Amino acid sequence: MKPEEMSARLSWKEESNPSELIEYLNLKLAALGKPIYGEKADYHFLSMGASIIANMREKNRLLSDHLPPVDRRIQDFLDRKLASVFGDDVPLLPTRTFVLDRHGLARCLSLPPDRDWFKSDIVWSYRVKQGVLHNPLNDRRTTQGVFHIADTGYPVPADKIEVPLSVFAKLYEAALQPPEKLQEFPFTDTQAAKARGFVSLLLKPLVVPEVHGFNRAKRSEIRFFVPGNLICNLDFVESIFGNGGDPFLPENDLSLDPQTWTGTSGCVILAPHLIRLRKKDLGLPHISEASERQRREGMCWEQEDECYNNGGAFKITCRDQSGVVVTLIADNYFGYCKKEVKTQIGFAANLYGLAEEEHAGGAIAFPSYDLGEDFKFPSIDLGTDHTFEDTVNAMGEAMVVKEGRWGYDRQY
Repeated sequence: MKPEEMSARLSWKEESNPSELIEYLNLKLAALGKPIYGEKADYHFLSMGASIIANMREKNRLLSDHLPPVDRRIQDFLDRKLASVFGDDVPLLPTRTFVLDRHGLARCLSLPPDRDWFKSDIVWSYRVKQGVLHNPLNDRRTTQGVFHIADTGYPVPADKIEVPLSVFAKLYEAALQPPEKLQEFPFTDTQAAKARGFVSLLLKPLVVPEVHGFNRAKRSEIRFFVPGNLICNLDFVESIFGNGGDPFLPENDLSLDPQTWTGTSGCVILAPHLIRLRKKDLGLPHISEASERQRREGMCWEQEDECYNNGGAFKITCRDQSGVVVTLIADNYFGYCKKEVKTQIGFAANLYGLAEEEHAGGAIAFPSYDLGEDFKFPSIDLGTDHTFEDTVNAMGEAMVVKEGRWGYDRQY
């Protein structure tokens, strides 16, 4: 895919009228075997395409363990890193998710069509004239004690909290098992039968800008997985970084055109329920058996009922020099989602090299000179309508005149 085609795809906005969009969302829900909004008889294509939908549902069931290429790369990384904990049974990334393959679907899914608001214990959303207003429970967060990194042998900065890989493995396993209430789609909130599950989004953020005649633009790939209740987070993220389309389709697989791919892959899983897990259950040591760093960073317990990170929000990352990053965010704060994408862009830029990216921790600088825009001739009055010939006469022997009515200063 050419860069200009990629840009057009990423900037595309959903322009369908609401009724068409609702029917499209219902078709996707029906294909996944989930409850739809309203009654089936109210939607012409749902009724007419019942056999096609049933066929798709059966194929989806048979391919329930099949992952799109980007997810397979991430899963292969997890299989390598977590084999010491799970052996050959590393938990699989969410499959049969509701894929947001177009910009605007997340916004429509964030509210029931027959009501202008949605409320849960962690987010309130309202339909307003400008679109949709989302109010997460926490719209401000501190960074103190928030950033945790799994010990994979890759250096952990001193200002981040180092976490045993086995603890990350258990957090990852728990992240894939959110409470049923957290999985409910706001889209079907006004109905007795509610759609539940994971929603996924593919991002292709720009890492290396195109320099005409020197290099093509290069992008990274990042996958988001969120429980249905947190679709609003994906509405926020895709509004900033665009929508990369359906990850199952070849035209959206960056690896098929290596010249436009950084070779890096990222994954973000939202799991606010992780704050309820206890340190002891995750395998952290008692304070009497902990190292000095573990005691300093709170990666140990004294009382058996102590929650991980003292029950506060956190995000934990597992990554190495292969270029794959997997991050769990135990919160629904929008800022953490945006910051994580920017962090992964910087990580990709640092690994790729020669990338002038604002989050890469450095930049390539080239010297340039400003010779000024205003010139004055204190001893020579040329007036305001001077000509090229006037300049030649004024410069005298200091100027070398060339054909085409131009010249250069002999000394400078």
